Amino acid sequence: MHTFKIIFILSTFVSSLLFGATSYSQAIKEKKIYPMGRLIHTKRCATLDAKKYGSYDALLTDIKEKHICSKLSAKYSEALAIYLWDNRSHREVLPKITVTKKDKCPICGMYLHYYPTWVTRITYSDKKVYSFDGIKDMFKYYFKHQKGIKSIWIQDYYTLKTLDARKAFYVIGSDVYGPMGHELIGFATLKSAKNFSLDHKGKDILSFREITPKVVRSLDE
Repeated sequence: MHTFKIIFILSTFVSSLLFGATSYSQAIKEKKIYPMGRLIHTKRCATLDAKKYGSYDALLTDIKEKHICSKLSAKYSEALAIYLWDNRSHREVLPKITVTKKDKCPICGMYLHYYPTWVTRITYSDKKVYSFDGIKDMFKYYFKHQKGIKSIWIQDYYTLKTLDARKAFYVIGSDVYGPMGHELIGFATLKSAKNFSLDHKGKDILSFREITPKVVRSLDE
């Protein structure tokens, strides 16, 4: 009887490790959980900040029991909690790219607030700031105005974290379209870029330096 109890306790413990909310593989998180959690966060509770919580369990409990992000199913609650917890950061990070309802892309003229997850930005040393409705249009501007650039920011497709564009990885030729059609899809890591490319039929993965005017023109053909 004693042996049975030990086996039962161990099996329960192992099961919790295998099926616990934070035990999903990174590939599953990036492909399925993060996009779902990001959508819920953006649409229902954009002000919810995981950095205020000391543990994942505390965050999940508030989402499930206190309904701090409206009433969600167990599946959606878990996706939201995992997305927020995994993408919290206690280190200094680049600020979120924000725009007003008046801001337009200088390339195509589209209002940027309709496409917040696609917005990119170039800031110059004279403090002039230009925001775009996608990486493609950002590069079109960049190729003609490279002098005096202070920073170039994009957003990671999965996490929406602001990235230094010069350090990011870009997938081209995928089946994911941006506001202006075919797009360069940016990621913080090569691994994320590879996972996305496999899932969305990407043709190639490029570094910032490998993106040329010819590459950008090909996206409009």
